[in-house]
This record gives sequence, structure tokens and C-alpha cells, in this order.
Amino acid sequence: MIHEFRTYDLKPGSLPQYYANTAPKMEKRLEYSPLVGYFHTEVGPLNRVLHIWEYEDLNERSAVRSQAIADGNWPPPNKGIVEKQQVDIFMPAPFVPNFDRNRKIGPLFELRMYRYPVGAIPKVYEAWAPKIEARMSLCEMVGVWSSDIGGVNQLAHMWAYESFEHRTEAREKFASIGWPPDSGGMPITMENMLMYAADFSPIQ
Repeated sequence: MIHEFRTYDLKPGSLPQYYANTAPKMEKRLEYSPLVGYFHTEVGPLNRVLHIWEYEDLNERSAVRSQAIADGNWPPPNKGIVEKQQVDIFMPAPFVPNFDRNRKIGPLFELRMYRYPVGAIPKVYEAWAPKIEARMSLCEMVGVWSSDIGGVNQLAHMWAYESFEHRTEAREKFASIGWPPDSGGMPITMENMLMYAADFSPIQ
């Protein structure tokens, strides 16, 4: 299984129009492949949307995208709104559960992106696996991934919170569960974004 992260930077003030153009297309698009979630930033790089699509492999991704375009439903008419696009292929961590797609676990979502030295991510997974259940007791997990195509040596993890206050409360308890686990090395770079889900996102 692979997850495609599509990150779009929009013109300032254009998010309502972007969603108005995109929402009517989503029902048909979801006939082709599952959507993990569709989000926009509240804190971090503004005017940014992220949609995460699930495929069995790159062959299915290519076939689905070609068919959706050929059928004339996709992409939405957002020419002139989207100023920059980035696509990365991520693979879910082996310890991520099989979640129900339609979950109301937010409404606040935090995506954390770490870049590690070459060869470090397997050691991070080894350290995280025994602690992940305790981490999930503090808030709901959306997913944990490592990059396969695009920006390499990246680890992404996304968590859902009921509010900004809930996030603060959860983070204050990290030390009590031994989080973050010691993998023997530190990320080279770290960044995060706080996001809300689009109305048509299966995860809310």
C-alpha cells in the first residue's frame, strides 16, 4: 500500500473558491480510489491544502489517475488558484492499525514532518513500535509514514486533537509515557502544521 501526499499552495484568500470548485467533484473521484483525508492549514504555511490518496501500488495510481482524467471529472477547475504543487509518495509504518476511513476524531489535526539521516528511519520505527499504543492513548492517530518517492528520508506523522487545549494537555503527558522514544539519533529538520479537514474529507 502507498499513500500519495499532494500539497498545493493557493493564492491568498482563494481557499473558499478552491473548495467550492473541488467539492462537487469528490463523490465521483472517490469511486476510483480511497481518500485518507483532505486538509487545509491553520498554523504553518498558510493557504495550503493537503490531500492524501491511497493506492495499492504505483501501477494502480497511474491507472486511476489516467481513468479519472479521461472520464472528464478530474481535476477540479482550479486553474489560476493553485500556485504550487508538490507530490510525495509515502508508505505507512508497519505498526499503523487499519483504521475506519470515516472517523470523527478532530477537528484539529497536526502533521509533523521530520527528515532523518540516511538509514535512520528503520531505527526510529523500532523505537516507536513499543510506545505507539501509549501515544495513541493521548490522542487519535491519523497515520505514520516514511517517504518512498519525493523528498527522501522523511518521516511524517499526523495526530488528531479535540482542540488546541487538548493538544497542549496531551503534549504535557509525553514524558510520562516516554515519548518521543530514543532511537539513537535526532532528525536533521523538523516542521509541523496544524490543520482542519475539508467538509468532504472522510476524516473529520
